[in-house]
Amino acid sequence: MENGLGSSCIANDERWSLAGATAVVTGGTKGIGYAIVEELARFGAAIHTCSRNEAELNKCLKEWGAKNFKVTGSVCDVSCQADREKLMEDVKSTFGGKLSILVNNAGTGFVKPMVAITPDEYKFMMSTNLESAFHLTQLAHPLLKASGAGTIVNVSSLAGIVGIDNITIYGATKAALNQLTRSLACEWAKDNIRTNCVAPGSVRTPLMEPLLAIEEFVAKETYRIPLGRVAESEEVSAVVAFLCLPAACYINGQVICVDGGKSVNGNL
Repeated sequence: MENGLGSSCIANDERWSLAGATAVVTGGTKGIGYAIVEELARFGAAIHTCSRNEAELNKCLKEWGAKNFKVTGSVCDVSCQADREKLMEDVKSTFGGKLSILVNNAGTGFVKPMVAITPDEYKFMMSTNLESAFHLTQLAHPLLKASGAGTIVNVSSLAGIVGIDNITIYGATKAALNQLTRSLACEWAKDNIRTNCVAPGSVRTPLMEPLLAIEEFVAKETYRIPLGRVAESEEVSAVVAFLCLPAACYINGQVICVDGGKSVNGNL
């Protein structure tokens, strides 16, 4: 059988390579997004990423060039519709109208009681975390379909699966992203497009570093994690890369927690 099914999944080097693949990773200049760009590049993919900060983007592109990674980039605020449309036009031009992989990674969040969240904060969170992934996925569909075997990976959060105080709206956007993943996995399979999602727990990123310097916070955060520590960005990016590989050709519609076991731990 062909097209990534049946006997075509017999183990060989091509199953574990992204040579010739093209990818878009949003928010790729720091944290988990940066690690995803590097992981996909090591597997041989050509990547186009984006950032709101032009200086930060250029710095990263220079670093990746020095490593001989095939990475290009655009300045883009994913919360802005016009920026998203421009990003995908850049991608279409860069990759000749075909796209193998879309990673919806860019997102935002803040800790605040539900009753204190303003309408503007709510709209910004929704547009950045959910609307951007929805719209970019829409725009990417013809490019993914044209590739013959497209893959979408959404970066969600454990907060979209379990309730966590003071990040209610953030959790709602991630829960919606989880369901978008499941629905598209069914709707777009006929176009040879797989859709999956990773849901990290606490990860050591620049945003988290100030909190991780506080012993009390770390003790509370790791108490329910069987592995006893927060994740490194590379431990999340490795799962994203696996889902993009031909070896993962029969994985579709899954939300995979990368949380050290926290989501399944019922011990007190």
